[in-house]
Amino acid sequence: MSTTPKAAGIISKPGKPEIATIVPDLLTWFHEHGYGIVVDHETAPYAHGTEVLTRDEMGRRSLNFVVVLGGDGTLLSAARAVSKAGIPVLGVNLGSLGFLTEVPLADLYPTLEEIEKNCCNVETRSMVHCDVVRQDSQIAQYDALNDIVVGKGTIARLNHCDVYIDRNFVSSYQADSLIVSTPTGSTAYSLAAGGPILMPSVEAFVITPVSAHSLTHRTLVVRDTSEIEIVVRTGDEEAYLSVDGQVGMPMLDGDRLQCRKSQYQVKLLHTHGTFFDVLRTKLKWGQR
Repeated sequence: MSTTPKAAGIISKPGKPEIATIVPDLLTWFHEHGYGIVVDHETAPYAHGTEVLTRDEMGRRSLNFVVVLGGDGTLLSAARAVSKAGIPVLGVNLGSLGFLTEVPLADLYPTLEEIEKNCCNVETRSMVHCDVVRQDSQIAQYDALNDIVVGKGTIARLNHCDVYIDRNFVSSYQADSLIVSTPTGSTAYSLAAGGPILMPSVEAFVITPVSAHSLTHRTLVVRDTSEIEIVVRTGDEEAYLSVDGQVGMPMLDGDRLQCRKSQYQVKLLHTHGTFFDVLRTKLKWGQR
């Protein structure tokens, strides 16, 4: 038997009233099973006496796994924070659509017991990395589990971008936004914009224009070994870079966004069901 102390983290969605009743019982389960626990600041009000860390600090601890209480947005934030350390994530859905937080609250403790028995599957999801280059200098870098989006900075104007794949010119796009999506993100903004659904194991990126000015511009699927470069053409106006719809920065005319497969991966814990089970449940396929 391993003598390494067990440790886990809890990350919660802000403003969810049910967190107040879930966390105390969850802490009790962890303590009864010999875990040391750390929590994020959103969980802290309901976890008195427990060590509180930022999500990035949590990603620098040796944790067996992290429980995320909330929806996909909370999981995306948590995943970016802990992916570099390879910490698995258990996403518990608290009522939203939840393609990623696929464990319902009713299954939380049976799933934790499965984890204790080493019967829980770990599904690895790829990420996309991007470098923001301005006047030949890298000024920012990001990793995303779902997508990287270059959008217009104002309501009235279309976004103009030149796109290159492996330094080969593809096209100049005029659209509201341009999405570079992972397979995981293919069921997010890209899907809403008319893009295809990819199985998470597919080794590809999806490039989807949103409300393209040209009817001939369609979604493009490329291998994830490709480097995608987007050159912003905005004149005197700004575009905006959005990462997983949560963080980002303004982009100026001539800025280049260089996207490639990230060296990091996200590990998702689940015990049963397939990707297609999730699709049928979340998209109501076959239901009248």
